[in-house]
Amino acid sequence: MNYIDGFVVPVPRDKLDDYLELAQKAGKIWKEYGALEYVESLADDVPEGEHTSFSLSVKLQPGEIVVFSWIVYAGKEDRDRILAQVMADPRLQHDPESVPFDGKRMFWGGFREAVRR
Repeated sequence: MNYIDGFVVPVPRDKLDDYLELAQKAGKIWKEYGALEYVESLADDVPEGEHTSFSLSVKLQPGEIVVFSWIVYAGKEDRDRILAQVMADPRLQHDPESVPFDGKRMFWGGFREAVRR
C-alpha cells in the first residue's frame, strides 16, 4: 500500500500567489524524485468548529486561508528516500523569513494507507 505525507498550513491571502508558485516548484521536484502524487488544496467549505476544526488547528488569523495538502509515495521507504532528497535539493533552499506562510502553525505527519477505493 502507498504511504502519504499530509500537512495543513495557514497562508496569508496576500501571499497566496507566492505560496502557490512555491508549491508548483516543490511539486515538480517531489515528482522528479519519485513521488506518485503531489496535491495542494485551498479551504472552500470548511466549517468553524467549537472544539476542533482546520482553522482552530492552525490558529487561523484574519486574512489567511487554510491549505490542506498531501504527497503520495509507493511506500514508506520511498517516502524516506524522496523526502531526504527533496530536503537536500538546493532548488528548495531559502531564507526562512522569505517563506510565504507561518511554519510554526503548520502541522504534518506520515500515514500508512489503510483503504483505497
